[in-house]
Amino acid sequence: MIRFICLAVFLILFLILSIPVFFLEWLIGKFDREKRDYSSLRIVQWGFKVILWITGVRTTVIGEEHIPDEPVLFVANHRSFFDILLTYSRCRRLTGYVAKKEMEKIPLLSTWMHFVYCLFLDRENPREGLKTILQAIEQIQNGISICIFPEGTRNSGEELSMLPFKDGAFKIATRTNCAIVPISMNNTSAIFENQLPKIRKAHVVIEYGKPIYPNDLEKDQKRHIGPYVQDIIQSTIRKNAELV
Repeated sequence: MIRFICLAVFLILFLILSIPVFFLEWLIGKFDREKRDYSSLRIVQWGFKVILWITGVRTTVIGEEHIPDEPVLFVANHRSFFDILLTYSRCRRLTGYVAKKEMEKIPLLSTWMHFVYCLFLDRENPREGLKTILQAIEQIQNGISICIFPEGTRNSGEELSMLPFKDGAFKIATRTNCAIVPISMNNTSAIFENQLPKIRKAHVVIEYGKPIYPNDLEKDQKRHIGPYVQDIIQSTIRKNAELV
């Protein structure tokens, strides 16, 4: 419980002390938008790294060199709240995450999320969901990567299981032909979800797959691109289970 309390205290202090920083970031953005964007990215990444340090998580990272220096669609399996912290803290380029609509209502946190180009998905409204996908396509075209968890929610099932991928997420890549970078994560639920509300040290394995360009796929693979990418992630988390 000590780690949970320390994490909660740090998060509250971070958000409260962010209030004057929001004004400073807004002011910087008036003169240099790119500078503000990367400033916001690094501030959020610093906060995430501190939280991960508090948890005591140990991370093995494989294949990070596969990520091309261009806007991409990151696609990952999802078992923990910490999946976002683990991956976002490693982003070299501007990257917006697709989050559930409810997170937009959280004061201060949602302000940071807007600053770093996060998008908010209404899972109950298909029309609004399509608007979010179109926004993500526009962000890719503007040079901002997108990260999405196509299972649609956190998977609380057996450790190596996955929920079916939602097809809509892949329109972001098929409409832009941006690279899809699969992210496979093992043992992230051991940090928090397996023993709520305690936080425990855990060894997590993250593997970045080789980029997949939709237009380079065979016709049948492109038609079923969701299952194709899911098979890659599924086989990778099975392979890496022995490393945990």
